[in-house]
Amino acid sequence: MREKEKAVLVVNVGTPDKDDIPSVRRFLLHFLNDKRIMDIPWLFRKILVNLIIVPFRAPKSTRLYHRLWTPEGSPMLLNMKKFANRLQNELGPVYHVYPAMRYGNPSLKGALKEIKKERYDEIIVFPLFPQYASSTSGTILDFVMAEVKRWQVIPALHFVPQFYYHPGFLDTFAQNISACHPSDFDHIIFSYHGLPLRQVKKIHPDIPFDRCSCEKQMPPHGKFCYKATCYETTRLLAKKLGLDSQNYSVAFQSRFSKNWLSPFTDERIRELALKGNKKILVVVPSFVADCLESLVEIEIENSKLFRKNGGEKLVLVKSLNDNEAWVKAAADMVRSQSG
Repeated sequence: MREKEKAVLVVNVGTPDKDDIPSVRRFLLHFLNDKRIMDIPWLFRKILVNLIIVPFRAPKSTRLYHRLWTPEGSPMLLNMKKFANRLQNELGPVYHVYPAMRYGNPSLKGALKEIKKERYDEIIVFPLFPQYASSTSGTILDFVMAEVKRWQVIPALHFVPQFYYHPGFLDTFAQNISACHPSDFDHIIFSYHGLPLRQVKKIHPDIPFDRCSCEKQMPPHGKFCYKATCYETTRLLAKKLGLDSQNYSVAFQSRFSKNWLSPFTDERIRELALKGNKKILVVVPSFVADCLESLVEIEIENSKLFRKNGGEKLVLVKSLNDNEAWVKAAADMVRSQSG
């Protein structure tokens, strides 16, 4: 019997093609017009995004991307290419790895077009988000299924699920944290990308949101609750590292309004500085690659905020990127979904 040919589609959120206003504007329009990102009625979303948010936000976001950009381009894209190449080497010739971005390039639509042309026996879709959210993994799976259902020949389709609990993911992040000598710091913040409260509350049909116990333990309804899985990720990493619960906390960054998951990372950082903490370590376990939210928001902007309020040193734990142990863990997840 011949070996099955398998396409592996690894997908991250995306990045502009260039650090200029037209490129950032195109990226934001694509990103924010997704109904799973802005989950409001179509007409309101079009007016809000196209006429209000993007015209005002594009210049500001461009300045942030200027600070992030390298001579080779976007760090997220560079890290994606390195990761995909190493994953291809790890998986071997039966698997064919396609890197893609949900928004921007290389496009998810373009990658699927190439995969369709090759007529693979299987497609394994790997959203690179440790914790499931409708606006991250959900929008990728939604897009892939909408595209593939129109094909004349539909191959076996598999999805790598959220992986915050995978031993390889936890071990690699724990190693990166250990390399920073966490005992040398006054406090550790585990910072996760925020979500609007209305999106998180949608998975709380029977339990009032303000009575959820996920800060202390994984609740029965918490399997796909983003907030619950973020707190569980922290507990799992803290256990591996032997951290005292008094020495770390959870916070959420990149908010658009006060009606997002809290406590907010910037406010937590200011509070720690004002309480006399001089050295803090920040971990971002909702990202598997260094990006704008980690390299600019945390390492540059929040470092300044910490020092401005009396702190001395904020250190960011680098993400997994193309770390060899992470690549091996990712390969294990892909193989586990393969037929």
